[in-house]
Amino acid sequence: MEIKRYDSTQKTVWDEFIPKSKNGVFLFYREYLDYHKDRFTDHSLIILKKNKIIALFPANENNNQILSHGGLTFGSLIMSHDVRATEVLNIFLKIKEYYKELKFTDITYKAVPSIFHKYPSEEDLYALFRINAKLIRRDISSVVKISNKIRFSESKRQAVTKCIKNEAIVSKNNDFGEYWDLLTSVLAKFDTKPVHTLGEINSLKESFPDNIKLFEARKDNILLAGIVVYDFGNVIHTQYMANSQDGRKIGALDFINDSLINEVYKDRDFYSFGISTENQGRVLNEGLIQQKEMMGSRGIAVDFYNISL
Repeated sequence: MEIKRYDSTQKTVWDEFIPKSKNGVFLFYREYLDYHKDRFTDHSLIILKKNKIIALFPANENNNQILSHGGLTFGSLIMSHDVRATEVLNIFLKIKEYYKELKFTDITYKAVPSIFHKYPSEEDLYALFRINAKLIRRDISSVVKISNKIRFSESKRQAVTKCIKNEAIVSKNNDFGEYWDLLTSVLAKFDTKPVHTLGEINSLKESFPDNIKLFEARKDNILLAGIVVYDFGNVIHTQYMANSQDGRKIGALDFINDSLINEVYKDRDFYSFGISTENQGRVLNEGLIQQKEMMGSRGIAVDFYNISL
């Protein structure tokens, strides 16, 4: 088994491995990992056995620490279908040895939740246990199981009915500009802003047109609400959601979510609303998670581990 540090000359072989892996998602393609490379010092690894790639480890440096990965919600070991549990144990030992020799002190590892796996892929969790990794953060993320979904609450169903009576229409829009203005103004009220600038999201959409999409609710062509979804295949994830003042009055966001769950993506496995936790998972935003639960979602864990070197 051999470990090599990734460099740009290996972009093609890296990207070719992602769709063949059992837990790789489009976020792990180099085009996505590198769009904000000016903010991160990449230190990703390629793991080979007999000169064949069996795993990838997306990671970046943060002073004397390694993060997998600082620019992503999660960034686990990406494994081939052929890799076995004993090999994953050895991979983790070799990753530890590699970074330790370079004087890094620890690794923060963000596990990919199982709903995103294309095939069972939790050998890494067992390996983390075996090397005494410490669970340092746990977020709760809200997910709908589409094939056996819990129905919307009465108030949410009323909102959908109200939007239909008001002749609101849900449609896809390839132009993110107007919605980004709305999203930015809504988030500014909470003293925050979108993770991506308009330029960045447009660039990512151009690179991943099948994975990043904007759905809007409009009445008489006036924007009421919007949702940017990340399409992971079996999972649809709501990356950004925002209501205008008029949209809030009639529940336009509920209307879009209902349309996506029950019509546009009714053949998928899961619909994800994302996390409702703050302060490294120690604080639950009860109002936020209640809104998601009223649309039929229930919780899964998103875990962060510390690996001491």
